[in-house]
Amino acid sequence: MKRFIILICCLIAAMPFAYSQTTKEIMKERKATMKLSKAELNAKASKAASKQAKELAKEGWTVSPGALPLEKQLDRSYLMLLEFDEDLFPKYIVSEGQSIGENYDAAKLQALELAKQNLAGQIQTEVTSLIETTVANEQLSAEEANSITKTIAANKNIIAQSIGRVIPVVECYRTLRNKNKEVLVRIAYNSKMSKQAAKDAAHKALEEQGEALQDKLDKLLGW
Repeated sequence: MKRFIILICCLIAAMPFAYSQTTKEIMKERKATMKLSKAELNAKASKAASKQAKELAKEGWTVSPGALPLEKQLDRSYLMLLEFDEDLFPKYIVSEGQSIGENYDAAKLQALELAKQNLAGQIQTEVTSLIETTVANEQLSAEEANSITKTIAANKNIIAQSIGRVIPVVECYRTLRNKNKEVLVRIAYNSKMSKQAAKDAAHKALEEQGEALQDKLDKLLGW
């Protein structure tokens, strides 16, 4: 009996050390994975960016005076796609918008708006997918899920309005035969901020259905 007690005491004493070692090993492995991914994909991104920049140049695309060269802008956008947070989830969502206008500023403004709408569409799709998953796990009734999904699907503009500061990553343009300007923009948005945008939009869209459903959705989606 005495030996058994001594053994138990030794195991308990060793537990914090074992846990600490395991945690450190996991964090070390994650950091190594992130570092390796960046190192490998950085080289590929440069080649890909250079190739795409040449293709766009052949199609007449260029950048404004004083802006970064197109291949550098593209390289940055690729690298942002390869950034991960501490949980190894993508750190940024990237979206594009393209528009034609009589002048550069008008075309750029419209392209940015389209990029935000595309971004809102990505967030909307992710929220819908999460809701479908909760139904599959029987955490949300089919009626509740259907109500939330329909409400969010019908209010894509609310998500777009909830989006905060975006990061311009790529901006280029070309002059068409009729002298109009065609502008292409690529923007990035922090994934954590996208969750907040989705939460704000969902709350606003579900205002008429009461706080109970809002609170349930927050709890199930980890908001």
